[in-house]
Amino acid sequence: MDFESLQKNHEDYLKGMTLFQRSFISAVMHQMLRMLGRVSFWASCRCVLCNKKVQFFLPYQGGSRSVPPLLRELRTVGSDPDHFECPACGCHDRERHAFMYLSRLGLVGAWRGQAILHFAPESHLRRLIQNHQPALYICADISPHEPSVARMSIEAIPHDGNTFDFIIANHVLEHVDNYVLALQEIYRCLKPGGLALLQVPYSESLHTTFEDPGVETPLARLNAFGQEDHLRLFGRDVVNRLCSTGLVSRVRQHEDLLPDVDATVFGVNRRESLLLFQKPY
Repeated sequence: MDFESLQKNHEDYLKGMTLFQRSFISAVMHQMLRMLGRVSFWASCRCVLCNKKVQFFLPYQGGSRSVPPLLRELRTVGSDPDHFECPACGCHDRERHAFMYLSRLGLVGAWRGQAILHFAPESHLRRLIQNHQPALYICADISPHEPSVARMSIEAIPHDGNTFDFIIANHVLEHVDNYVLALQEIYRCLKPGGLALLQVPYSESLHTTFEDPGVETPLARLNAFGQEDHLRLFGRDVVNRLCSTGLVSRVRQHEDLLPDVDATVFGVNRRESLLLFQKPY
């Protein structure tokens, strides 16, 4: 039985159960799938962050079946809900993809000696950056959960201009109240020639970015924007929007930069472009 069949049978089994029963069974099932996914014998997938072979990557929640219908119809690009989590190390597909993109461009090795600001730091990407010994590495979040992460709003960065060589905001700008203000702050704080990784989910169908203050309840945001705490869904104008405060596009496509990388084997979404931007010299 393949992984998709296991997932479908699991969903059918949960029907009719109480919320507590569903949560308990889902947690047990998730752990069982993690154990099964870790079996390296005859494994065809590989995680680039822990360098381990795995049977498959785990889905996010219910996988693509859990994506709101409107988001599917709008051909929304973001994380791959069917190949999301590595069963061996727990890293997510957007960490793997970002690392592969930046490695191919030779930017990972350049972290040594740089000044880096990392918003909503992903744990695995964070360790990789630390291992490259940047001269300055600041992890920041609007609601930090550990002392090593500074409390900071991306809309009001408390640092001087021209401070950072690299700023990472991986799936952050869809959460902030004023993303234009955030982009102005990113531009101000980057050194000339500095780079910003600004991945966001976006729709391949929407001509323009969709946001409306009337979409204010968690359920409305889930169905309109894809997640309960998202405040917008970027459209086909995403690159122009992210360049609106002076940054220059260095956007690349998977087929262009990683043509030899099988997205299924490495658990990434080949439709997700590298949204990389640079402050002009």
